[in-house]
Amino acid sequence: MSMRKSTAYRLAAGLAIAGTAALVWLSLGVGIIGADGDRANLMYFGVIAVGVIGAVVARLRPDAMADALFTMALAQTLVLMIALVAGMGRPWSPPLELILLNGMFVALFVASGLLFEHAARPNPSTSVAPSR
Repeated sequence: MSMRKSTAYRLAAGLAIAGTAALVWLSLGVGIIGADGDRANLMYFGVIAVGVIGAVVARLRPDAMADALFTMALAQTLVLMIALVAGMGRPWSPPLELILLNGMFVALFVASGLLFEHAARPNPSTSVAPSR
């Protein structure tokens, strides 16, 4: 793995870990949906479970980690949709707040997935060029 690919992998892992830690802190400590202690926040542990299971299945390989992070973003979006459709969190968490907070996590997980994809790409300087 080249230095540039290694940097992309480290950045991807850092974003994934920071995003997951922030999700745990916000969902447990402050509460993203509704007031502090609202049971609806337990849905976010499904997002975290997707990430943990995905990382184990991926064995930390960058191509598979990208898939795991994109799946986390999808799970995060699903939690948002459920909360909005069910009217959860009101009056403490208006819909715009839910969209912005969850959107931030979706963006973090997608960015991490894109960085993992970049780290998984073959290095063009080491690939064999076709002969003429």
